[in-house]
Amino acid sequence: MPKSPLRRLWIAALFVLLAALPPTLYAQDETPQTETPAGEGEQQAPAQVNVEPTAADEEIEERLTRILEATGWFVDPVVDVRDGVGFLDGRSYTEEQREWAGNLARNTQDVVAVVNRIEVIPRPIWDLSPARQELRALWRSTVLSIPIIIFGIVVIVFSWWLMGILARFFRGFFIRRVGSPLLAGVAARTVAIPVFLLGIYLVLQVAGLTRLAITVLGGTGIVGIVVGFAFRDIAENFLASLLLSIRQPFRRDDLIEVADHVGIVQQMNTRSTVLMTLDGNHVQIPNATIFKNTITNYTANPNRRSDFAIGIGYDDSILQAQEVIAQVLSEHPTVLQTPEPLVLVDQLAAATVNLRVYFWYDATQYAPIKIKSSLLRLIKRVLQDAGISMPDESREVIFPQGVPIVQAGETVGTEHRPVQVTAPRRRPPQEAAKAEPVTSAAEGDLRSGEQEIRAQAERGRSPEEGEDLLEGSA
Repeated sequence: MPKSPLRRLWIAALFVLLAALPPTLYAQDETPQTETPAGEGEQQAPAQVNVEPTAADEEIEERLTRILEATGWFVDPVVDVRDGVGFLDGRSYTEEQREWAGNLARNTQDVVAVVNRIEVIPRPIWDLSPARQELRALWRSTVLSIPIIIFGIVVIVFSWWLMGILARFFRGFFIRRVGSPLLAGVAARTVAIPVFLLGIYLVLQVAGLTRLAITVLGGTGIVGIVVGFAFRDIAENFLASLLLSIRQPFRRDDLIEVADHVGIVQQMNTRSTVLMTLDGNHVQIPNATIFKNTITNYTANPNRRSDFAIGIGYDDSILQAQEVIAQVLSEHPTVLQTPEPLVLVDQLAAATVNLRVYFWYDATQYAPIKIKSSLLRLIKRVLQDAGISMPDESREVIFPQGVPIVQAGETVGTEHRPVQVTAPRRRPPQEAAKAEPVTSAAEGDLRSGEQEIRAQAERGRSPEEGEDLLEGSA
């Protein structure tokens, strides 16, 4: 249909007016874009719409209308194109959708200007469509993540299973070489735990969490430092248990003395060592305390030496007293003859000459307190029978009216006759020793009571229910 000259003049004036306006009002994106369909709930920048170079206004209207209706985002969309100027009418639910429609028309070929008159419909207060969209997106991402989740579970379970197998294998391997259950367990875990960490790293890597995987592997050292400071005492006791397992200053059922406690070792765990005292009480001593203190092991060497002192008078023969006491020691069944028992002059005291008696005995068989009681009783007997005095300590006695002197004797009529006092008959040391039994009912059996303590410990309840690091070391 031919256009009138007046219309041509009007179009030319319009172009002149448009040329005088700022370019930003009608500038088009000269970069060609590929049209990609937007997903539901997403607004992407519209692609370049290509039509015929000499497309008529009606063709542009029809094309834009079909696109707006196909999206489903607009209510009653109307497109009117007059001389390359597009007028958009209708309603949309979001401002993003309105801008998208304007960009779509602006990027359409042969459209020189766009007037966007699309109104944004305000959403009602109780509109739950955004929540439904988020739930649908979450459900979609969850469904897409199911294969990765299954893969992660399988890898972690397999890594845990493989770590347990390796830990048991290396524990048996190391325990045959180091002998300590604790050291074997620590070495086995040191070898097996990296397998589990590698499985976690693989799962995070497949899930696309590379940075998190690196953080997990690199953060284990930092976590160890933080835990070390927070649980310093626990870590100190754990390290002490490692060192005690390496040095092995005692074994299970050994009689030891440490930190003013004497008892039989019952158990050692990663925190403390349990002793049963000779009174039948359980004592828990922290491993750090044991490692820092002096340990006396009475069981490491079964032979033990004991001693006691005997005081005789200054008028008595020291050599005779030594021979008498040595005779008792040589005949006593619990005293060992190698090393040889000794009777030595220890001190010249105020009223006595003190002799110190040294003797050895088998501590695994006999109790020292019972042996000492038996020896003191026998030595007292033989010293008395040999006429050797055992005076008390010197004391100062004051008589205010003088010391009365009375002569012993008997009176016959008016004659006073002195009475002859005869000294008691001295028996040889061999007869004295035979007359006095080695043991008495009050002393009981001379055997050691450690076996009874161990039997009580087996019947008793241990205060620590953890793993015994001395298992197999008795």
